Amino acid sequence: MTRGQVAAAAPARSFAALRHRGFRAFVVTFALAMMADNIEHVISYWVIFREFRSPALGGFAVISHWLPYLVFSVPVGAIAERVDPRRMIQLGMAMFVAASLGWGWFFVTGTLELWHAIVLLILHGAAGVFWMTASQLLLYDIVPSGELPSAVRLTATARYLGMLVGPAVGGALMLSLGPANGILVNTLFYLPAVLWLWKAPYGPRFRAAAAAPARAVRGLSDIVQTVRDIRGHRVLVPMVLLAGAASFLVGNSYQAQMPEFAHDLGHGDVGLLYSLLLAADAAGALVAGVALESGSLLRTAPTVALALAVAWCSALGAFALASSFPLAVGLLFVAGFFELSFSSMAQALVQIHAPQEARGRVIGLYNMASLGMRAFSGVMVGVVGSVAGIHASLFGAAMAMFAVAVFLLWRARRSISRSSLPARVH
Repeated sequence: MTRGQVAAAAPARSFAALRHRGFRAFVVTFALAMMADNIEHVISYWVIFREFRSPALGGFAVISHWLPYLVFSVPVGAIAERVDPRRMIQLGMAMFVAASLGWGWFFVTGTLELWHAIVLLILHGAAGVFWMTASQLLLYDIVPSGELPSAVRLTATARYLGMLVGPAVGGALMLSLGPANGILVNTLFYLPAVLWLWKAPYGPRFRAAAAAPARAVRGLSDIVQTVRDIRGHRVLVPMVLLAGAASFLVGNSYQAQMPEFAHDLGHGDVGLLYSLLLAADAAGALVAGVALESGSLLRTAPTVALALAVAWCSALGAFALASSFPLAVGLLFVAGFFELSFSSMAQALVQIHAPQEARGRVIGLYNMASLGMRAFSGVMVGVVGSVAGIHASLFGAAMAMFAVAVFLLWRARRSISRSSLPARVH
């Protein structure tokens, strides 16, 4: 029985992964690191806006955050197959800490220059690749294969929790301590992950079975080889394509346009309306994580993930056309619910079905699609929005994604129908 069949056959239990002490420690430290990641965004973006007033630097901040995933996810995944994933996560945490300390130094001394900001933004973006890819590999050592969907879903929920809490904590630190002290305090939130991983009983040394020798790391050529390795796979291919299309066409670029949506939809305090819209999207994701874990509502299958993606596109497209603020809040909540649902299920399916001999590379390929392609999503919503308006551009992007998801769903169902046909007798 394959790993995917074991996971599918395992009885669903509410919050199954949380029954493991190691996973509880992992998910708490993961949430703290995600919160710290977003705290650094809030403080550093504010200061570089105040110091340089450069839209180009603001655009570079977004690109530098996602482009490393596009270029390095597969090579980093290949490295993670050969080394202890705990140490790679610690390396990512050390790079995050170095970036925060660098910002703090330049803020305190008042010596921040444009090239300093560029280097620190690149360092921060590269840190995320080591952290995210290795974290996904470490889950295999923390929970049994049958509980991987629960672990992936809860990790995704922790990610959204960190994204929701991080800006609020970052704003509070900046107001109470100032940008310099606030970002220096932020380094402390990365330390729990570093300290826990130091002695956590996971990784190659603690595995019962000896792993097969990993393939040599070949850099960017690993991307081409990994695509060849999974070509024709009925689960991995549609999930990677789904993640890549969602990131390329929509991503999270519409969140950067949320102030304008708030301005168009309301007649009150734009700052408050903006916060409510962002909170609705994140709250929908959090509710999805809790609901799916507590009720085991959905079967983990490619067709289900694709159907959820279709629902996400529909809700996001309706939000783009909404003229009522309460309706827009409700639609964003629904969009957040479906976004976490389909994205966490797609990731779980990739982790379940990734072949052991190329696990790091396959997960890296998925990260390249789901995170790296976000570097281009600003073109679809932002640049097109400057010409056609953000409402029309977001609606167009959502409908393009709708068409992709429907096509992939049709292909997946057709593949299932073909596989269920009786073999011909000759």
